[in-house]
Amino acid sequence: MSVFTTVTADELRHWLRDYAVGELHDLQGISAGIENTNYFVTTAGGRYVLTLFEKLTPSELPFYLNLMAHLAGRGVPSACPVANHANQYLGTLNGKPAALVARLEGRDVTEPTTAQCAAVGAVMAQMHLAGQSYPATMANPRGPQWWTAVLPEILPFLPAPEAALLQQEVAQQNGARPPELPRGAIHADLFRDNVLFTGDTVAGVIDFYFACTDALLYDIAVAVNDWCVDAGGQLDAVRTRAFLDAYAVVRPYTPAEHGAWPMMLRAGALRFWVSRLYDFHLPRAGELTHAKDPGHFRRILESRIHHPSTIPGLSP
Repeated sequence: MSVFTTVTADELRHWLRDYAVGELHDLQGISAGIENTNYFVTTAGGRYVLTLFEKLTPSELPFYLNLMAHLAGRGVPSACPVANHANQYLGTLNGKPAALVARLEGRDVTEPTTAQCAAVGAVMAQMHLAGQSYPATMANPRGPQWWTAVLPEILPFLPAPEAALLQQEVAQQNGARPPELPRGAIHADLFRDNVLFTGDTVAGVIDFYFACTDALLYDIAVAVNDWCVDAGGQLDAVRTRAFLDAYAVVRPYTPAEHGAWPMMLRAGALRFWVSRLYDFHLPRAGELTHAKDPGHFRRILESRIHHPSTIPGLSP
């Protein structure tokens, strides 16, 4: 969520004529994140987030925006796009696809409590169940095929031990996912900065722009690798247990998921190590951009590989 494309107040006022949101009061760029241009927008009608999509195309975006509306309409506390006068969620602003989304209350957390981890686990399960009735599908844009494709671009930047680890894990992961794992619409990026809280209650889930159709267990692994780790990348047993148990109350795990859990945690770590390596070494120009430390997810991956006995199992 950086600013790659500048939008002035006058440009936004003109664009907002297509929306029933009232007069523009304030426009502020958001500096966090690395994929899209985002602004906080305040109008006479309320508070919103304006997103200009830097990579995603108009043909891809309906999957994400309609999924957000689908989940919100089924009681999931998720960000919901605002339709324009033509009843469309997607518009064009300064040559980029753009959407206006209602801004949710609450704040993200940097040091989640056990209760907050449990709350996220339960909401993720609710999302997965609600997503089962979502008819559209989208292949994972950052899945094994992408890891393999960008590997030659990344390897020249890495010291030999890291390059060897990366190549070995990509090879290990290819074909390692059992086909019988439950699948459906997933968030695929449910990190701490994409969940808003009021106290220990989830007020909203945001930033669905990596959502896709994939194994539900993969979504759980991505989240646990962020919500339930210590500074060294080890899983905190208490927070992990809280997350997994709360999820299972809403959607119990299948036998196939029990068997695939350790390898799926590695897949979740690999995906973000590769992404951060790519963004760090091959950045795009941006007005307020910053790349995140790739080493964090390398350490998480190494922990999952070398200390499998410390991984809490899925709930019975």
